[in-house]
Amino acid sequence: MENSEKFHFTAISDECIKCGKCIPGCTIHLINPDETTSPRGFIDLLGAYERGELELDRNAKEIFESCFLCTHCTEVCPNSLPTDMVIEEVRRDIAEKFGIAWFKRAFFTLLRHRKLMDWMMKLGYTFRTCGFKEEPTKGGMIPRFPLPIVKSGRLLPSLGKTSFLNKYPEEIPHGGKRRVAIFIGCLANYNYTTIGDSLVEILETLGIDVFIPKKQMCCAAPAYFTGDFYTVETLAKRNIEYFESFIDEVEAIIIPEATCSAMIKHDWEVFFRNRGMNDWAERARKLNEKIFMATEWLAEHTDLTERLAATGTRMPQSVTYHDACHAKKVQGIREEPRTLLRQNYELREMSDPDRCCGFGGVTMQTEKYHLAEAAGKPKAAMIDETGAQIVSAECSACRMQISNSLHQAEVDVVFKNPVELIAEALRKR
Repeated sequence: MENSEKFHFTAISDECIKCGKCIPGCTIHLINPDETTSPRGFIDLLGAYERGELELDRNAKEIFESCFLCTHCTEVCPNSLPTDMVIEEVRRDIAEKFGIAWFKRAFFTLLRHRKLMDWMMKLGYTFRTCGFKEEPTKGGMIPRFPLPIVKSGRLLPSLGKTSFLNKYPEEIPHGGKRRVAIFIGCLANYNYTTIGDSLVEILETLGIDVFIPKKQMCCAAPAYFTGDFYTVETLAKRNIEYFESFIDEVEAIIIPEATCSAMIKHDWEVFFRNRGMNDWAERARKLNEKIFMATEWLAEHTDLTERLAATGTRMPQSVTYHDACHAKKVQGIREEPRTLLRQNYELREMSDPDRCCGFGGVTMQTEKYHLAEAAGKPKAAMIDETGAQIVSAECSACRMQISNSLHQAEVDVVFKNPVELIAEALRKR
């Protein structure tokens, strides 16, 4: 792996005009209103770090790990400063200086070895009831007693009996006129497996052949947000080489996960360019021409909207839609899922669908769970205020966070991916 010099934080810090537009919607600043943990505060401190005026000690580590990477700041910044990217870069330095916690290293090792992950997930499914109580109506499971790392009473994703990638054959013919590949994402592969089932069902209705690339690896987002750049480089290169082997044989690679899609379409290229690996960055960029979020592709490249409208079905449940940060802010995907859902469901917009739910990555969900919990409370409240029976977002990280936030707030609302809701509507024809 390449070791680069300290990242050019000062150049970005010098471009910040301190206008403060980034502050009102900043996820960490909303729950911890301190200038230090604001986007412009982060940028100032990073510039000081590069100039040798700030030691990367444990206090600085705590500050830089408190960012949720929601990208609100990058969306509103008049100078388009990549605050999220520089935070990700300093986390590499943090990982090198302080190391990565054992449980994160174990997790990232599993991400790099699919067969080992499959085995661990099967083991977890077999023995899950020993330590967890299933809560099917809430879409997860709750620890029966305090566990290491896991807070008691917390709703966690359940485990599927068989992963999506192992459930289906590699080729699923639906008429032979069109063909797409599915990149499923880890949570949808192992935990929320009905997402993949629903996507296959939709593509069957549309008469589109499905290719399920069995050698696909994790997109590397968990490692990227944590500073494990060895895992990021390893997984991104393996995936790029594999995608290139079939990309010319499919119309698109569709991804029902905002975080995975953003990592593949945006962060891979940025990561490699920051490392000076421009050949890999260009290979990642070229693949992007055929990579789409699922609802984006279904809305823009098929007649699914018209088919849903033609069913004349009005589903009894109302839906409120949450804009996942990596969908709207990073990829500009907002209207596509709503357009599809409106054909059969009543949509009730929450007061701020754009507000980050507070997932924030592996560190936020483990060592800084109190911050994730605090960020999730306002989102649960605004979902409750809509009176909707279902909250939807095309992101399983949001699903994990929001489901737990609703559980903690005792709000009786179910989370479903939009492709699940679309498949349900098609079944009512």
